[in-house]
Amino acid sequence: MEIRTNNFLEIFHRTKKKIFNFVLRMTYDRMLSEDIVQNVYLKLFESMDKIESASSVEFWLFTTARNEIYHYYRNKKIHSDKYDYTNLEDVDITSDESIEDIVEKADIRDHLDEQLRFMPMEQKEVFLLKEFGGYSYKEISTILNIDAELVKSRLHKVRKKIINRISRLIN
Repeated sequence: MEIRTNNFLEIFHRTKKKIFNFVLRMTYDRMLSEDIVQNVYLKLFESMDKIESASSVEFWLFTTARNEIYHYYRNKKIHSDKYDYTNLEDVDITSDESIEDIVEKADIRDHLDEQLRFMPMEQKEVFLLKEFGGYSYKEISTILNIDAELVKSRLHKVRKKIINRISRLIN
């Protein structure tokens, strides 16, 4: 049991920020995100003996988080766009950055988050897994259980929408 607990804690500390940021950007509700992430890690703890390899844990976490989000919306019979927008304070600050750089990063991230808020859930999750999760098309297709070409197509559509919307803000 102690080995299982140690492994769980290591995985939790290594992945919690990524999973939470993914869920938060999908739901735009901090309290809901905390509840969903808690459920995901409870399920992980219960399922650790069934997960085949350490490399598949992150896939399992993202897939479970995604399923929990959809499960919540199905049970509540609501859409994610009915939530109030929550400002995401997720800017990494390093010692060599100026205040102007930090503010600019936060401003860009706020614009991006605002644009993602209005994207269809299917497009938003692909974008978040690629851009914030750092996953390949193949890995995303595995997590979402869709074809890699569909991942490429959705990602292309999201990027095009974001570029169009943000360019209108700049002009």
